Amino acid sequence: MTRAVILLWTLSLAALAQQPQSPTQAPVEPPEEDASLKEKEYALNPVQAEQELKVGNFYAKKGSLRAAALRFAEAVKWNPAFADAHYRLAEMYEKMSNAEKAREAWTQFLETAPDDKRAAAVKRKLSKPVAAARPK
Repeated sequence: MTRAVILLWTLSLAALAQQPQSPTQAPVEPPEEDASLKEKEYALNPVQAEQELKVGNFYAKKGSLRAAALRFAEAVKWNPAFADAHYRLAEMYEKMSNAEKAREAWTQFLETAPDDKRAAAVKRKLSKPVAAARPK
């Protein structure tokens, strides 16, 4: 009896598979396989930016410059007008010997906080020519 049920079930599945799909059905898109591959969307969130700055400061004290720079960059994405995050990001890039990105961050700092007490020192840094990379 069970063999007959299995045989009938198998035949009915095969018959369903051979039936043409109706043209009125819209094609179904497969679901995204990995949600982590989606681009992260940022909106103004000063609280999240402040949290990222705190975590970045923790990593900077530990000596994890890259991790700190990533957190400061996240803080800037959550709040583009966050002058302290731009400043700390520039410091990390300087320590990592990435002069180009440091200059970008210093420039962003000056745009967001031109009247900050640290602005004069940053302007002096930006007025110095960028050292050329040594050939290997």
